[in-house]
Amino acid sequence: MSAVVVVESPAKAKTIEKYLGKGYRVLASYGHVRAFPKRDGSVDPERDFALQYTLLEDKKKRIDAIEKALKKADTLILASDLDREGEAIAWHVVEVLRERGALEGKRVQRITFNEITPRAIREAIAHPTDINMRLVDAQQARSALDYLVGFTLSPLLWRKIRTGLSAGRVQSVALRLICEREQHIREFKPREYWTIDAECVPAGRSSRFAARLSALNGKTLGKFALSDGVSAKTLARKVADTPFQVSDIQKKQVRQQPAPPFITSTLQMEAARKLGFTARKTMQLAQQLYEGIDLDGDRVGLITYMRTDSVSLSEDALSEMREYIAAHFEAAFLPARARRFKTKSKSAQEAHEAIRPTAIARTPDRLRPMLERDAWRLYELIWKRALASQMAPALLDQMRVDMQGEDMILRATGSSLAFAGYRILYTEGSDEPEQATEQERMLPPLRVGDAVEVQRAEASQHFTEPKPRFTEASLVKELERHGIGRPSTYASILNVLRERKYVTMEKKRFVPTDVGEWVNRFLTEHFQNIINTGFTAQIEDGLDAVARGEQQWKPLLRDFWAPFKADVDEAMRAERPAEQTEETCPECGKPMVIKLGRYGKFLACTGYPACKVTRPLAGEEAQEPETTDQTCEKCGAPMVIKHGRYGKFLGCSAYPKCKNIQPLEKPKDTGIPCPACGKGTFLEKKSRRGKVFYSCSTYPKCDNALWNKPVARPCPQCGAPFVTEKTTKRHGTEHVCVAEGCDWRERVEAGEPA
Repeated sequence: MSAVVVVESPAKAKTIEKYLGKGYRVLASYGHVRAFPKRDGSVDPERDFALQYTLLEDKKKRIDAIEKALKKADTLILASDLDREGEAIAWHVVEVLRERGALEGKRVQRITFNEITPRAIREAIAHPTDINMRLVDAQQARSALDYLVGFTLSPLLWRKIRTGLSAGRVQSVALRLICEREQHIREFKPREYWTIDAECVPAGRSSRFAARLSALNGKTLGKFALSDGVSAKTLARKVADTPFQVSDIQKKQVRQQPAPPFITSTLQMEAARKLGFTARKTMQLAQQLYEGIDLDGDRVGLITYMRTDSVSLSEDALSEMREYIAAHFEAAFLPARARRFKTKSKSAQEAHEAIRPTAIARTPDRLRPMLERDAWRLYELIWKRALASQMAPALLDQMRVDMQGEDMILRATGSSLAFAGYRILYTEGSDEPEQATEQERMLPPLRVGDAVEVQRAEASQHFTEPKPRFTEASLVKELERHGIGRPSTYASILNVLRERKYVTMEKKRFVPTDVGEWVNRFLTEHFQNIINTGFTAQIEDGLDAVARGEQQWKPLLRDFWAPFKADVDEAMRAERPAEQTEETCPECGKPMVIKLGRYGKFLACTGYPACKVTRPLAGEEAQEPETTDQTCEKCGAPMVIKHGRYGKFLGCSAYPKCKNIQPLEKPKDTGIPCPACGKGTFLEKKSRRGKVFYSCSTYPKCDNALWNKPVARPCPQCGAPFVTEKTTKRHGTEHVCVAEGCDWRERVEAGEPA
């Protein structure tokens, strides 16, 4: 048998080809090979949601290579990832090759594996299956829904609020959660309350512990029992002057079970809490660990597949972990039988495993010299969590002590660790670490009847606080709680909110911007039935039903589209959003309102278009242009520094008669001729998002451009007049030929001149 195996990434291709040996050619598709064209009509509701795909321009070479390799093979094996998206990638590859006639007389097989190890790969090859069209349909339905929402709402936002905005089916609900939390914080009215906190010591001993006044005159003190400082301070002085005696001790031992091994969402949450990683960074590092490293002369994947919602572990993994615990810990740390966790989500795919090390013997200490710091930290987190999940529970001695003094009772609580169990290796992070620490404070040995002295008593003022803003961890948790989105989508959702400037991060918490709040206000006003947690979760349930074969995907789209289109039509007829003010127009006397424009908020007359009076909002006035010594090459007037949407630029002071503008910094000329027109040279410029690129100096006559830096060196393989310099984390700095059909590349060592 000779076969072509298609995987998603080149790193996986090299590893798998080494494992399979002769007879197998492994090629990478580099992700999806087809997508919806970036224009309206790719999903057509008028033709029963007919889908139109196009082969991505940068994937033509990949498909050509697969087609060429297939001419010498009898089997096509699709080995993309084992989730819905991976299934769809495999299907798209097959469809493109079938359209080209490249599959005539060929067998097509689908394989999946949870880890990139020799055993897992060979096991998958030995048990091939067919493409799961239920998963493909679910992924097509998701893509179609997201396309319909994006291509329908985004133009609406451009028209009603300002250009450059976007909306998404799940993204907009996540934004709503952030904005609603911000509104809750604004409207929250703090309520004052006082507590009496005492520092105590057992008579004749030096060990101090904290206690709080819990009862007065036989009545338990509620949270707001002490509402003013005068009475609280008087009571604190009384506590300090009163002798107390231990009147009651309550003890109990509590078993604390370990958390299950990671799934995608819990990995993102814990990496945010403990390592400070964004969800996007976590998934990028996890991808590297999954694809593996060169180890002992072989390339191995270090963790199992990182996009999973199952907490299951294979029998082999359980046996391996139990053997490791028995060999490296005392007998008490190994439970009598393996612990098996049950996945709560009904849509979880139990054939998958949780995220775990592919070999528990590959300890973090062993891999530390071989991994980058952040990748190692994430691996250590995964390794410890997985191993701890199979260790004995921790035992905590919890203690509550009541101390009587006249008509007052002081109460102290605490706990001590009787047996560390799994906590010797790992403890789960908390979104409120202060509370977790307070619950585990220690108390000295005490007996009923012991005298207790109050060293110090203070009246402490407190105010109730609103719910805190979302962190990445708490927002992922909230999305998961509502059943919104899927673990594999959380990283991209949160990243889009930041890229669109809908939110900013303050102390690692999400704060909505003016733009974000205006977009949310408009969407929730006009799409209340769609931009909400319940509806979005219902859609997710429908997609899961399609994946299970319980529902067809087109009826799901029909049920969504009819009410959504009606809301869109109504929103299109609505007035542009505005905030009312008490100001009136100086020209026509009509009310002025606040609107959101390209550069922020501004005041506008409600008499528009008859009256076009506008002015900057107080505090947001446009900055005055700065004069320069340069003159306009078109009209001779002085050039001034102006402030635009993308920063500072040079503009003619004679505007609007002369509309000449120039970048503030003149582009750097590389001196390398442009091969497309033969007249210009490549200039170093910056895109609107600040990314450096290189374009022809004769633009717009010639629009030839490069993302990578051109280097004045002929290609040794094809003779092209120049090559480019490309830097990636995986391959470092390389010289790469960009001539069509040439695949020459060469590693550039650090310090080597270009």
